[in-house]
Amino acid sequence: MQDLTIERGRIKVNAKTFLIGEDLCVIISGGDAPHIGCVTLSVPRPSLSDSSEISSTTSILNLIGHKDDEAARYVSQKLSSKLSKNVVVTCGIHVDNITVEEINETIDLLKVLTNRLIEKLI
Repeated sequence: MQDLTIERGRIKVNAKTFLIGEDLCVIISGGDAPHIGCVTLSVPRPSLSDSSEISSTTSILNLIGHKDDEAARYVSQKLSSKLSKNVVVTCGIHVDNITVEEINETIDLLKVLTNRLIEKLI
């Protein structure tokens, strides 16, 4: 299991990973009210543009009124493609009165967190 947290200013994001056989389950939470806002499943496959590279196909279940799907999709697809594993991500980050700049900061933090997870899981 990996348990990583990264934060800047008011934004704090945590990722917990669990290997389940050859598959990977990731729980992303953060902010003032962590929750389950979205669930994704990414399955690795040969890239459609270059069959020598691995890409992934992602299915998304999003709770009504939540906007966690872009974050969950990014993490799920990136991990699945880089690790060549089936990956499930649950994601729920809520920051009260979040600004556009803080939304962008959250996305940047998720990218850093995802890269750190890849380094630890390879």
